[in-house]
Amino acid sequence: MDRLDHLEHLDKHLVDELAQVARETIRDELREQTRKQRRTAMLYAASGATALYAGAAVALALGLALAIGLPDWAAALITAVILAAVAYALRSAAHPAGARPTPGRAAESAAERDRAHGGTAPAGPSGGLGDAPVPPMPTAPPGTSGGPGTAGSDGIDPDPHHRA
Repeated sequence: MDRLDHLEHLDKHLVDELAQVARETIRDELREQTRKQRRTAMLYAASGATALYAGAAVALALGLALAIGLPDWAAALITAVILAAVAYALRSAAHPAGARPTPGRAAESAAERDRAHGGTAPAGPSGGLGDAPVPPMPTAPPGTSGGPGTAGSDGIDPDPHHRA
């Protein structure tokens, strides 16, 4: 019996040692990954800053080139409009194609919001789903035959509190 107690102690010691080694290995691996990611992030940041300065230099060169034949204010205005158009094109390219609202989608989403908040169904066709009318909302739940105080088809009174 004494020998088994000694083995249990060794097992516990082995498990503790393995857990410690695993923790240290994981910690070292995470440190290494963090170093690599930090270096990559710094390189991206430096690249972005350099690209920003390069874009400013190109805009300045464009403005100076336009200023040769135009007044300075007109050259600056044309440069600003060109930069705004490029920014708008890049912004449009960044959005996915499905996220752009179209008139049909805008009307459809407005109709869905109205129905969800108790409004009425749209009068026109709904987004190319055909001209099928929207069925009316029933006044009583399924399985009941009338208003309050009357028993349903199964003989159970759906609203027993209003009985005199």
